[in-house]
Amino acid sequence: MDPEYAAALAKLEAPKDVPRPMTVAETRSISDLLYIDVHKQFLKSHLPPKNEYVVTDHSVPVEGGEITLRCLVPVVDDEKETFPVLVYMHGGGWSMGNVEMDDYLLRIQCVKHKLSIINIEYRLAPEYPFPTPLDDCYAALKWVVSNTSLLKVDLSKGFLIGGDSAGANLSVVLSHMARDDPFFEGRRLTGLYLCEPNICHYAAYPESLKPKFRSFAEYSDMPTLSRQALDQLYGWYNAPPSDPRFSPLLYASHHGLPRTYMQAMELDMLRDDAFVYAEVLREAGVETKVDLNLGVTHAFHYGFPGLAAAAKVRENLTGGIEWLLGREQST
Repeated sequence: MDPEYAAALAKLEAPKDVPRPMTVAETRSISDLLYIDVHKQFLKSHLPPKNEYVVTDHSVPVEGGEITLRCLVPVVDDEKETFPVLVYMHGGGWSMGNVEMDDYLLRIQCVKHKLSIINIEYRLAPEYPFPTPLDDCYAALKWVVSNTSLLKVDLSKGFLIGGDSAGANLSVVLSHMARDDPFFEGRRLTGLYLCEPNICHYAAYPESLKPKFRSFAEYSDMPTLSRQALDQLYGWYNAPPSDPRFSPLLYASHHGLPRTYMQAMELDMLRDDAFVYAEVLREAGVETKVDLNLGVTHAFHYGFPGLAAAAKVRENLTGGIEWLLGREQST
């Protein structure tokens, strides 16, 4: 384990034994306190000047309700300037998190890359189980395509989607759906950003690939994501394990997908999801790059954003976006 990360974990008070599984409300409360609040507080001092970007929340109708999209648009001297776009989905196991989770991180990226960013507040399980979060995100993706002028977006300059953890899972599925949907003809996705993605339910691993998912057994009891916690999240989401809209590794074809950049955490049981998927994508002719963050666990960068290793995750994100936009090679 990364020494700085190990020292930070050692300072935490040992969690008290809970005689029952936590409720979703309890889980969300802990996530808000230990991940979202800590992450935002750290990044607050790194925010660009407010006059360099505009933040607007748009309500978008979806099946059975509406969702919020937080839209970040750069401000430049030429008011007619247009930008590439990133449509982003937060993590949280399909049942936690919101647009606040990566809000400050995305504001920084918006200004740094001169990139419009759409942050999706999709509805959460278990109140809205599979496939509602996915359907919400797909509706949001189509809304972006239909509202490029409002967002000062030129899709020909770059049309990226991405997310972290569950958000990465949703992003992969959306990349397949958009590839096969005539709605996107002439305005195809050009890049996919995936941080610590969950690509396949462990009960649905293809037999030929099972030996390559070593990390699932090796790191099933880590402090930030355990097998027990993952099973609870899977239960709340309630998606069939073998449905490609949940386990996108199982799609019949991976040809024609956009250039893909991924980050994986060495001590994460989902680590090998990224490497297996990278192999599958490369076999399908998709240009793919993976960066491995050594000595750290799943989502550590939210709870410990001041660590050097967390700064490296943010640095990789910046380089990965540049690579996806074709501006320079990520290192």
